[in-house]
Amino acid sequence: MTVRAWLLFAASSLIWGVPYLFIKIAVDDGVSPTFLAWARVALAAVLLVPFALRRGALHGLVRRGPAILAYTATEIAIPFVLIPIGERYITSALTAILIATMPLLVAAISLRVSPADRPGAARVLGLVIGLAGVVALLGIDVAGKREELWGALIVLLATLCYAVAPLIVSRRLVDLDPIGPVAASLTLAAIVLLPFALTSAPRTMPPPGALGAIVVLGALCTAAGLVVFFSLIAAAGPTRASVITYVNPLVAVVAGVLALGEQVGVMSVAGLALILGGSWLSTGGRDPHSG
Repeated sequence: MTVRAWLLFAASSLIWGVPYLFIKIAVDDGVSPTFLAWARVALAAVLLVPFALRRGALHGLVRRGPAILAYTATEIAIPFVLIPIGERYITSALTAILIATMPLLVAAISLRVSPADRPGAARVLGLVIGLAGVVALLGIDVAGKREELWGALIVLLATLCYAVAPLIVSRRLVDLDPIGPVAASLTLAAIVLLPFALTSAPRTMPPPGALGAIVVLGALCTAAGLVVFFSLIAAAGPTRASVITYVNPLVAVVAGVLALGEQVGVMSVAGLALILGGSWLSTGGRDPHSG
C-alpha cells in the first residue's frame, strides 16, 4: 500500500460512510424519497457522463443492454428510492448497520445461483453469525416498534438489491471499464425516476441543509465516490479495496452519533459486530463484488 493508496482508502471510506447521514438530513427536511433519488442520480450523471466519454468507456454498451438495465434497477433506481423511505422511520446509523449485511447476502445468493460452489464450514458459520446479527437488530433492538421495523425491512430490501448487482457485474459486465456501465446506469435511472420526481417535487424551495445534502449525495457520495473507489482498486487491488465494505458502517455510525445525536444501543453495536464478522467469514475475506 503506497501513500496514495492509503489516502484513497481513507477518502473512499469517508465518502461512502456518510451518505446515510445526508439522506437522513434531506428526508427529515421534507424532501420526498423519489425526488431525492432522482436529484442525486441526475447530478451524478451530469458529472460522470463527460468523464466516461473522455475515457471511451461508453463504447459497446448497447450490446449489453439487458445487463445494464438489470444493473440500473438493482444498484441505483430501486435502492436509491427505498433507502430514503426506510430512513423516514429509522436512524442513519441503523441504516448503515443493515446495509452492512450486503456481503452476507452476496454470499448467500452465490450459494443459490452457483450450485457447484459448495460452502465450507467457515462460510456456513459466517452466514449463521451474520444472521444472528440481523436477528439481534430486528428481534431485539427494534422489536415492538412497528414503524422502525417497517423501515428496517425496507432498507434490507434495498440491501438485497445491492447484493444482486455485483452478481450481474461479475457475469455480464466484468470485462468493461466500470465507469461506462455506471455512467449509463445513472443516466437511465435519472430518466426512469424523472416522472416520479416531478409528481413529488417540493412545492417550495427546500431548506439549505436539504439542498446541501442533495449536492453532497450526487457530487461527492455518488460521482466522486465512484471515481475514488475505482482509483483505489487501481492503486491497491480489488481485495484491499474491498476492506472499505467493513469500514464504511463504522464511519456511518460515528457520523450519525456526532452530527445528529443518534443513539446507538449495546444491541446495535453487537448486531454490527456479528454482521461484519459473519460477512468476513462468509466471503472468505474476499471482495463481495467478485461474485
